[in-house]
Amino acid sequence: MLAALIRFCLAQRLLVLLLGLGLAVAGALAFRDLPLDAFPDVSPTQVKIILKAPGMTPEEVEARLVAPLEAELLGIADQRMLRSVAKYGLADITLDFAEGTDIYWARAQVNERMVGLLGSLPPGVSGGVAPITTPLGDVFMFTLEGGGLSLAERRHVLDWVIRPALRTVPGVADVNALGGEVRAFEVVPDPERLAARGLDVEMLARALQANNRNDGAGRLNVGEEALLVRSEGRVRTLEDVAATVVARRGEVALTVGDVATVRLGALTRYGAVTHDGRGETVQGLVLALRGANAREVIDGVRARLGDLQPALPPGLDVKVFYDRSQLVDRALFTVGKALGEAVALVLILLVLLLGNPRAALVVALSLPLSALGTFFLMREAGLSANLMSLGGLAIAIGMLVDGAVVVVENIVRELERDAGPRPRLHLIYRATREVAAPVVSGIVIIMIVFLPLLTLEGLEGKLFRPVAMTILFALGTALVLSLTVVPVLASWVLPSVMRPQETRLMCLLERWHGATLARALRYPRTTAIVALLLMGLALGLYPRIGKTFLPTLDEGDLLVQFENLPSANLDETLTLNTRLQAQLLAQVPEIAHIVARTGSDELGLDPMGLNDTDGFLVLRPREQWQVADKDALRERIREALAPFPGVNFAFTQPIEMRVSEMLTGTRGDLAVKVFGPDLAVLGRLADDIARLLAGIPGATDVVAPENEGMRYLNFIVDRQRAGDLGLDADTLADVLRVMVEGRVLGTVQEGGARTPLLLRANGSLQALEGLSLPVGEGLSPLSLFGRFEDTEGVVFVNREQASRFTVVRANVTGRDLGGFVEEARQHVSAELDLPEGYRIEWGGQFENQQRAAQRLERVVPVALMLIFLLLFMTFGSLRQSFLVFANIPFALIGGVVALWLSGQYLSVPASVGFIALLGIAVLNGVVLVSHFNQLRAMGLSLQQTVIEGTRRRLRPVLMTASIAALGLLPLLFAQGPGSEIQKPLAIVVVGGLVTATLLTLILLPLLYLRYAEPQARPEGAKA
Repeated sequence: MLAALIRFCLAQRLLVLLLGLGLAVAGALAFRDLPLDAFPDVSPTQVKIILKAPGMTPEEVEARLVAPLEAELLGIADQRMLRSVAKYGLADITLDFAEGTDIYWARAQVNERMVGLLGSLPPGVSGGVAPITTPLGDVFMFTLEGGGLSLAERRHVLDWVIRPALRTVPGVADVNALGGEVRAFEVVPDPERLAARGLDVEMLARALQANNRNDGAGRLNVGEEALLVRSEGRVRTLEDVAATVVARRGEVALTVGDVATVRLGALTRYGAVTHDGRGETVQGLVLALRGANAREVIDGVRARLGDLQPALPPGLDVKVFYDRSQLVDRALFTVGKALGEAVALVLILLVLLLGNPRAALVVALSLPLSALGTFFLMREAGLSANLMSLGGLAIAIGMLVDGAVVVVENIVRELERDAGPRPRLHLIYRATREVAAPVVSGIVIIMIVFLPLLTLEGLEGKLFRPVAMTILFALGTALVLSLTVVPVLASWVLPSVMRPQETRLMCLLERWHGATLARALRYPRTTAIVALLLMGLALGLYPRIGKTFLPTLDEGDLLVQFENLPSANLDETLTLNTRLQAQLLAQVPEIAHIVARTGSDELGLDPMGLNDTDGFLVLRPREQWQVADKDALRERIREALAPFPGVNFAFTQPIEMRVSEMLTGTRGDLAVKVFGPDLAVLGRLADDIARLLAGIPGATDVVAPENEGMRYLNFIVDRQRAGDLGLDADTLADVLRVMVEGRVLGTVQEGGARTPLLLRANGSLQALEGLSLPVGEGLSPLSLFGRFEDTEGVVFVNREQASRFTVVRANVTGRDLGGFVEEARQHVSAELDLPEGYRIEWGGQFENQQRAAQRLERVVPVALMLIFLLLFMTFGSLRQSFLVFANIPFALIGGVVALWLSGQYLSVPASVGFIALLGIAVLNGVVLVSHFNQLRAMGLSLQQTVIEGTRRRLRPVLMTASIAALGLLPLLFAQGPGSEIQKPLAIVVVGGLVTATLLTLILLPLLYLRYAEPQARPEGAKA
């Protein structure tokens, strides 16, 4: 079949050329249409429910909202995880579904389960299913500055001018608003005036609700015309609110203004934003729709903001401090630069080793064609052009020419050797057919070794499946081109008459290799002992190499998370944040700006407490830094924050933080989860674990959540006395809510804006203690109905799969994650006594690393068995299949040594490097053994076969190995986002190719000589 394909292509050269040009055009168009992003979408199918319950404590939220909802939501088909957090006034429930589950189906199932329960939830609860975005949907962030506008005015512009406009941009799921003050029409009742007129707060609320409505009455025919009749009673101004009648006393109408103060106020704030140590600001955050092209979304948002600028108040400036497209550009530049450098190095090496610019040109032309074909297949498979997918192409760039190198090198040798009368096309056909089988076998073997990556799960699967798919697409395209387009190009580009020629470099390499092989043939046992010693060295070094999941990606931006005392109020936290920011800006010159978010956002997607702050650090360009790297910068920041005792802080990055939260429900390299029923016991165990972790070398930013210390002022109702005076617990609770939180009674329509109508008294501790309630015709102090009690309670309640848990977070620096966790487990197991009913789970990045390692341990042996089967089908001999297979362990030697020397850890990228190394080693073995067999069929002795066969295949073997290594060389020195992931892979492959190539050219001939045939014996060998 291969011979027929080659024969057809050489007979229809013009058609093949046109098909090649068509592939190039289709690939170029596909690349233009590929969506661009920094990273693949690693988020699972996830549905989030946000419920707001103003005034509810965390344990009330858990009991009245979370627990009933979990009972309904558990058991939905394909559900993999159910997590929740209950905080003051907020419930956040997250459901993860199996990979491939349709997001709209999942949301429909969740909504269906919720419908029957919403009616039984407490009154005043609002919210529902969150927008269709992902945890990585935060693509664009900005603040509103200047214009002389107050916080309330800037928030009003964000809510009613900017947000509606940006939500119309294609790909925008929603725009989250943070900070500032949400303006409200505020009604402040006066208890004494209410009581003097025989009114109460409930009567005031009913009057306001009943007098804020426009409605249509129908259509009235008048003569030949129809009039649409409607009533207009909606409140428009503060004067309308004040003039609303509450009740009549005789001939006197009592209005809201008679018993209350009406003014412009603001809703209760659950969060705020500060910046640059200068106080508060207002922040907008654009959320991208799930599956949207991040680059297109950001371009659309920027264009819409430009269109809006004339409509904004004079002087108001939209200051962007986070733009995902900048990370996209940097990531794509990193991989694009490495790709370009690799292509240049490959071309130089082709000329140096082939010694024939025309032959090098034929091989080189297969590179862009393979890349363009890959882009076409990527678009058809729905892949985006991102750091990982394009990184796969960069990894494969040196392997793309393997088939073309072998084919062209053999064509050149055939044309140089045979100058007889036979037709030139016949010589090209014969040369191509001669190497077609080993080329196909070798490249298919390389493709097989990447198949295990397609089976990875979780985060590692979403990151490395695009790598594997891109490599498979590229290698498959290159294989087809090497047997079709490459021979056709060779027939046109190579000269009619070729004289044998060797480059100076190849002459030197041939002389060195000939002498080395001759020495190895004379001393086979010594050679074998050296190879075994190298194997022993690698086996000895392997346990010394640490294990981790992924190298930390440098996103360019930095987040510092601050945690204040749980009892701290918003004003206290903001004051502390301002001081922290001023200190950082003064002592860390690498920081240009700081934007810090405290508490919860408007949508509730990030339910932080009033004591929690995420500080976004906008860093100056690297060339302006006074420190060497990010680790030194973190140390400088730690020193600057040292004068603030009692403030816990940890470092992360925007995407890193979201990925950690998405996968494990928490942040950090290591997350130790403790499950159990009692929150106090969980808190004690968390403190003990944090103490143990902090004492282990390598532990940084160890944080046990402060879940005690939230102060509660409980009003304990005296049921009997309240009943005697005609009041019940519900009424007293409503009164207290109006005093403190306030009660939203409706909205006031102001053009396109909707302003809440809020009933709220002047709530303060003194006002509560002096509060009097109307009873009969007089006032009775609140103290008659119960007593106030100052207590402490929990800050939050975390749940997973309907079980309570707490979590201890830790980052690991200076050592591998796997070794750290192993030591931590030993310490915790030996020193921590777990009560009955409590258990520990080790999660975070460590959990991902363990899952990836277990998956590869299962599927890599399957891939190796497939490779062996393919080798047997190629050679028809178990002996020769084992000979080629023996290259694999020896190929790993250089990879292990290089990994140890570089100080890198065994991570998923390094594992991918070992996988790639196996394929290249087997390819070279196939090329060599196939030619040995051809020479044996021609009647050469075994000794002549290994010497002559190795000499003839020296150049293609060296070219495939050195080009693969040289193609990865730019990744060793690359800087920028994503280079951290590609560097361990490049180190393994480059180091492994050194030993793999040497042992293939020296050890494999010896093994063939000794074991290829049953009766074979080395000729003239000495020990």
